[in-house]
Amino acid sequence: MSATHLPAAPATPGNGLGFTGKLKAYVALTKPRVIELLLVTTLPTMFFAARGIPNIWLMVATMVGGALAAGSAGAFNCYIDRDIDKVMHRTENRPLVTGAVTPREALVFAWILAVVSVALLWFGANPLAGILGIVAIFLYVVVYTLILKRRTSQNIVWGGAAGCMPVLIAWAAVTNTVEWPAIILFMIIFLWTPPHYWPLSMRYSDDYNAANVPMLGAVAGSRIVAVQVVLYTWAMVACSLLMIPLGRAGIVYTVVAVAAGIWFLFEAHKLYNSAQENEITKKGAMKVFHGSISYLTLVFLALAVDPFVGSPLMG
Repeated sequence: MSATHLPAAPATPGNGLGFTGKLKAYVALTKPRVIELLLVTTLPTMFFAARGIPNIWLMVATMVGGALAAGSAGAFNCYIDRDIDKVMHRTENRPLVTGAVTPREALVFAWILAVVSVALLWFGANPLAGILGIVAIFLYVVVYTLILKRRTSQNIVWGGAAGCMPVLIAWAAVTNTVEWPAIILFMIIFLWTPPHYWPLSMRYSDDYNAANVPMLGAVAGSRIVAVQVVLYTWAMVACSLLMIPLGRAGIVYTVVAVAAGIWFLFEAHKLYNSAQENEITKKGAMKVFHGSISYLTLVFLALAVDPFVGSPLMG
């Protein structure tokens, strides 16, 4: 994107920010709230893969490496999308829009994070984890941000695969391989992403339309979006139950996955019913968005606890 489309650079780099202000700007580039959600899936997967508590240094290397990889992808995304971020109310305060960080600073920062993250995963865990870290960054930066985001309403479906990579990285860090349980966990998050993100894009449809970003929630009618949310939610819940026969999940995971699945299905169907009656509201859409975060958190917390309570129900 041409820098000429950005607001004029401030006379003083960083708008005269002090060290703390500049540090906060760099942290904001990494999209820390996204990193938090990714880490919620990483550590429980390591516990489950190890059937207990993994080596402490392995956990640190994997968590920090994964966080830096996600932060790198976020910074690259902010650099690439700085032209559209300035026209969206939701993103108008990002560091590259306000001038707190220059495009060059953001790009250098993103590359440094990428190199450090891959090194941590490669040498702190194993080469497979490092390679998967590279794949995760590539999927988010190239496949999603550069190729899909501005071209198709299915952008978040395929581009969202980047958000599924932490479970593969976590499993590989512990076992040095990728097995069926890891693939199932990957698919749970893959199917979770549309019901998570499309309600958010309904809430901020004006923003996405102003930026010409074809998020399904912004360009399609509420009925179409609600149907898709319900279908993906059903597929996600069904996939989560595959952890019982194929992942050797026990009673804790089983109970929580079933209960949380029923609850989130109820919320998805409420959104669908509202859409059929043309009564869907931004508040209702955001309830599903926040509910999706609660669902994923509960399922993965159960995954972490499961190895310590009882034994697998099957297998």
